[in-house]
Amino acid sequence: MHVYTAPVVVPVADEPIREGAVGVDDGRIAYVGPAADAPEAEATTAFEGVLTPGLVNAHTHLCYSAFADMYGNEKEFFEWIQDFARRNPETADDAWKASVQLGIDESIGHGVTAVADIVTPAAGFEPLFASSLAGVAYWEACFIDGARWEGNRSAWREIVTDSRAVNNSDIAVGISPHTLYTLGTEVGKSLAELARTLDIRLHPHLAETMHEDMYVRRGSGPFAFMNRRAGLELELADGGAGHSPAAQMEKVGWLGADSHVAHGVHLDKADRELLRNLGTAVALCVRSNARLEAGEPPVAAYRAEGNTVAIGTDSRASSPDLDVAAEWPLLRKLALAQGDGGEGLNEWLVRAATEGGAKALGRDDIGAIKVGNRADLAVFDVDTEGDPYAALVNGAAGNCTATVLKGDLIQR
Repeated sequence: MHVYTAPVVVPVADEPIREGAVGVDDGRIAYVGPAADAPEAEATTAFEGVLTPGLVNAHTHLCYSAFADMYGNEKEFFEWIQDFARRNPETADDAWKASVQLGIDESIGHGVTAVADIVTPAAGFEPLFASSLAGVAYWEACFIDGARWEGNRSAWREIVTDSRAVNNSDIAVGISPHTLYTLGTEVGKSLAELARTLDIRLHPHLAETMHEDMYVRRGSGPFAFMNRRAGLELELADGGAGHSPAAQMEKVGWLGADSHVAHGVHLDKADRELLRNLGTAVALCVRSNARLEAGEPPVAAYRAEGNTVAIGTDSRASSPDLDVAAEWPLLRKLALAQGDGGEGLNEWLVRAATEGGAKALGRDDIGAIKVGNRADLAVFDVDTEGDPYAALVNGAAGNCTATVLKGDLIQR
């Protein structure tokens, strides 16, 4: 056994422990409690600061880690998203792999030990499977109408099944139907059916911008124009669905307990209730939303109404870094501005980045420090005297000093 100690341990599964310890055996947690009562160990590592479960990045695109220049190009969402159609075909497999690895290394450096990663090029699976991260790698379907789907359905499915066959890591394979405005309705239903047939998870983007809402309800706006120019024939372009994107996602089968959505910026009370009733978590990416002028998610309402919330960074193309802890202060600020009273808010935010992320990924062995879980830990150089949740929310960004993956100290 290896024992890790810290002035404060925040298990999430239980109350914070002063002068705490975590014992690790064969990559799993074997002890959580006071350091004075820890079992004998072959080795002990003493940290300073606050020790937490490894953080979960519940929405990211690690393949775009080398596209960080797009973060600073000042383009709003509709202009910004069209750059990928130009850049992606010009990027070779080796460059994709290097970009994913760059994102993996940055994530671990920020205390992230599990990811919900959208895989756009098939080459992106390899570095993920070679890593020690936990999570789900979601094979993305994007810009496909009925005619194109008939032509490449088999090839697309083979990538999912082949990736699962060669994967012996702790990262599962899932499916990401990109959005309602980049996929045909029947294509979307086919993807949902495939996911359920294979018993794998789904992860679409939902209600990120008002452009999306306009397209789904009425079949109009910038996305209708974009798809016509790309030669896509999507069913919603013919007058829209007449209801919200969330309602449409339910109709195509993308929502459920085996799915979580990214963003959820423009969801009203009925939409949020729909997600709760179906057991669908939402991953908030507030810094990316701000950068792309997409709007502000209803953080206070999600909390007050009891939605399962996780936290993501999105990609380096729309976020300044992959530091999940850096999302906390902005989410707190938004919640307070939206009327949240603040009591328990810091703890709720920390839980969103740990156990909330685990729920979003369908995992019960990450996101909390408890016996039997994967031994994934993060240490932050923050104040250890007061409330540890407040210390983390206010000071953890950029201050991860150690990351432990499956019991091994990866970075210090």
